Amino acid sequence: MTQSIISTIPKLYLLTNDDEFELLYQKLEAALATGLIGLLQVRRKQVLQLPNGKLRLYEEASKIVDLARAHNVPVVINDDIELAAALGVGVHLGQQDGNIDDAKRQLAPNQVIGRTCHGDVALVKEAQNDGATYAAMGAIFTSTTKPNANIISRQHLTDGCQEDIKICVIGGLTAENVSELTGLPITYVAVVGDVMDLSVAQIANRCQQWQQAFSNWKTPAV
Repeated sequence: MTQSIISTIPKLYLLTNDDEFELLYQKLEAALATGLIGLLQVRRKQVLQLPNGKLRLYEEASKIVDLARAHNVPVVINDDIELAAALGVGVHLGQQDGNIDDAKRQLAPNQVIGRTCHGDVALVKEAQNDGATYAAMGAIFTSTTKPNANIISRQHLTDGCQEDIKICVIGGLTAENVSELTGLPITYVAVVGDVMDLSVAQIANRCQQWQQAFSNWKTPAV
């Protein structure tokens, strides 16, 4: 059977950085207002290290969730099932940060559950079998967020995309280099620095550049 080409547009998956909250909120307002963000993750590692860090994170995350809901953007909390349940949102879990069964028990059925799988296809299969919404693979490129992360091979990413689960890619991705992944059936492209390291005034335009990068995305379908 010959192959036809269909358009499958990935969604931009934005992760928060460690800016002061007022600045962070302004940046998120600018990004979400474009209507181009498909998923938002609250990840505030430095806040958690402060005195009363968990309380402060709850207060910040509550405001971020309200903002995202106003723009109909789903939210996941990084590595904290209890906080996600308290806020009525989804969760992203590292391999050592809770299990999917616990998340499914505590969260509403429609909430997103993501799982870090690095470049390991066996972990992607496990995430699928456990009922995760998506499997995150990376690092794709070196990033400022995790400069020492292992870069995964194109073959491992391709193999992961063959599994029956949505794939998220993460690690050093920009609106320019994401074209190297064109042709793969990727659902989410996770970004921190390429958007959140910019000024508030620059963010809307950068999101538009991401949308332009996605507009030519084609994957072969049998």
